[in-house]
Amino acid sequence: MNLRSNRLVVFLVAALALLVVPFAMQHISMVLSGNPGNAWVRIVDIALLYVLLALGLNIVVGYAGLLDLGYVAFYAVGAYMFGLLASPHLASTFPWIAQMFPNGIHTPLLLVVPLGALLAGAAGVLLGAPTLKLRGDYLAIVTLGFGEIVRVFMNNLDAPVNITNGPKGLSGIDEIKIPFTDFSLGTTHEVFGLEFPKVTNYYYLFVILVVLAVVICYRLERSRIGRAWMAIREDEVAAKAMGINTRNLKLLAFGMGATFGGVAGVMFASFQSFISPESFSLQESIMIVAMVVLGGIGHLPGVIVGALLLAALPEVLRYVAGPLQQMTDGRLDAAILRQLLVALAMIGIMLARPRGLWPSPEHGRALPQPKVGAEGEPDPALPQPVASGTSAATNDPHPSGTRHA
Repeated sequence: MNLRSNRLVVFLVAALALLVVPFAMQHISMVLSGNPGNAWVRIVDIALLYVLLALGLNIVVGYAGLLDLGYVAFYAVGAYMFGLLASPHLASTFPWIAQMFPNGIHTPLLLVVPLGALLAGAAGVLLGAPTLKLRGDYLAIVTLGFGEIVRVFMNNLDAPVNITNGPKGLSGIDEIKIPFTDFSLGTTHEVFGLEFPKVTNYYYLFVILVVLAVVICYRLERSRIGRAWMAIREDEVAAKAMGINTRNLKLLAFGMGATFGGVAGVMFASFQSFISPESFSLQESIMIVAMVVLGGIGHLPGVIVGALLLAALPEVLRYVAGPLQQMTDGRLDAAILRQLLVALAMIGIMLARPRGLWPSPEHGRALPQPKVGAEGEPDPALPQPVASGTSAATNDPHPSGTRHA
């Protein structure tokens, strides 16, 4: 009962901290810039979207061990799906759609989020089907090509029929409204004397989605499916020999991971109210993979920390790159200098923590070491660790002669 009460206290404190984060960020903005702006709240919003993406990619890379460098393609699928179904573009391009929807297409939240997840999941299965026999670098190259193909398609589907509006992108995308109400997240609301602007409203929506994603990933990790994914990650041949259907489970990993990317894309399109192919470049895929690796592959807390750190680090380093640019009389570009500082920070972290900032305790665990006496040799008076498959009393193999993995 004491453990349950402690957990309840931790959850309540965490929930209270998440509730006050936007107001704390506004105070930080006041301290740094002198005005209570919402720039830092917007940075937190984007960081939460990256957390959602990193959690989805962690299913593919961390659990199943499939290196996916084209994950941003699912992000783009969800974003463009919502952009087309919640903007005036289709109605202005196709007259028959304008006749069917005189007021424009405005897809509700309860429909667009499952639809984005379903469409992105189908794209994930479509990517996974022809790559089932590929591993390692070969799989990475194929998935990288898939991501670039999707981006190029979005960039060129403006002729002969204008579907995606090409490099100009889609604008005027609807902001999300709470179902069955007129409450729009894109307008400023006042509650108990406190103002809740657009970035704050979206912050609470993103927090809810991230919490749901963490719960889903946590349950998956401890389920039979999650254990099967980890068996495939460690040794696919041995997993197949044990009767695991590696084909279906790898397709399921691609599909499940892609659904997170699709939902994140829907949220991104609504939050930005504008999308273009430039938002889904290869650099974004590399950044999401770096978040998973930097935080700790396969470990949920580590993935969250890595995503928050890499999403916020470039913005924080603006305050470092600016003075350095002034010291060189403007000879260094601030954007390039900021990227250099991010790269140096990542190299330093990986040198200090090669397994990630918060690695999984189950990965790389050392074998038990014998307890030694004063002269540095095993002390027979101390209880010694017993290898798996032996008896604690005799240190002999079990009568069955088998050893447990």
